[in-house]
Amino acid sequence: MLIKKSNRWSLSENEATPETVYRQRRDILKKLGITMVGLPLASQAQAGLFDLFEGDKKPAPDNRRALATRSSSYSNRQLALTPEDKILKYNNFYEFGTDKSDPAANSQQFRTNPWNIQVGGMVRNPTTLGYEDLYKHFPLEERIYRLRCVEAWSMNVPWIGFPLASLLRKASPTSGAKYVAFQTLYDPKQMPGQASRRLGGGIDYPYVEGLRLDEAMHPLTLLAVGLYGKTLAPQNGAPIRLVVPWKYGFKSIKSVVNITLTDKQPPTTWNLLAPNEYGFYANVNPKVDHPRWSQASERFIGEGSLFSSRRQPTQMFNGYASEVAGLYKGMDLKRNY
Repeated sequence: MLIKKSNRWSLSENEATPETVYRQRRDILKKLGITMVGLPLASQAQAGLFDLFEGDKKPAPDNRRALATRSSSYSNRQLALTPEDKILKYNNFYEFGTDKSDPAANSQQFRTNPWNIQVGGMVRNPTTLGYEDLYKHFPLEERIYRLRCVEAWSMNVPWIGFPLASLLRKASPTSGAKYVAFQTLYDPKQMPGQASRRLGGGIDYPYVEGLRLDEAMHPLTLLAVGLYGKTLAPQNGAPIRLVVPWKYGFKSIKSVVNITLTDKQPPTTWNLLAPNEYGFYANVNPKVDHPRWSQASERFIGEGSLFSSRRQPTQMFNGYASEVAGLYKGMDLKRNY
């Protein structure tokens, strides 16, 4: 597939946000005194609950290592970056708990080495790669993508990774393959949310997701191994996660261990849990509301306190319409949400 890269993607990270935020971010964040997480937890909106404070929970120690990347033409220059500190502290990763601060607090001992990722199913070359093998086979690049949560908040994140298409081509899908299924690690001893339905939001684990093959092969679809110049923290989906920037965040499955090519539409976790609220495609669409809240606008988590984060209109396909709208030509995007 060929896509035309518009000028709005051609931007380095230090042009998107002040250099001091990236190169001296620890000093900057200390001066900002960020201590609150003040966004509504929309997944519990029916109970009228809001996450107002981080409380006494401490984030995981920063054991990430620096990553070398090559330049990329895929970067979002429309917004400043969300500060790294907020990306590390405000997370949805129910395997470690449902509060926004739970993943950082409960993943401190999460082991990501050794780690294998398997690619199988309808492929000519079934492949198993260790985590370090990924760096040998696939050059890493930094891509600044908008992240839009179904809960109506958003971030702008400098991901580090490589196109999912590169890994799929290595496995060589057969002509009958139409979908790609993904699975998160299942390890209740390390992931307390998997060991308890109460802590894990009532989900039947392991977490599973899926894409159509053409979506998976699209140049924007990324397998991320880092952000802000370092390897991923556990709360952000270490050691490897999917990033599909034109879809709601729950499609971007974390801590992936299995990728399977299939000719049938695979089950997906949130669609299984609440099919009237979460569809298979889950494309960001301001005209298709969640049954319990509007998707017409979003709270962008940027500089300043979370209470001062500004609301802005939601963009169709999260701002990537010129690149991906052709994938859904002729489809009813409301019925096929």
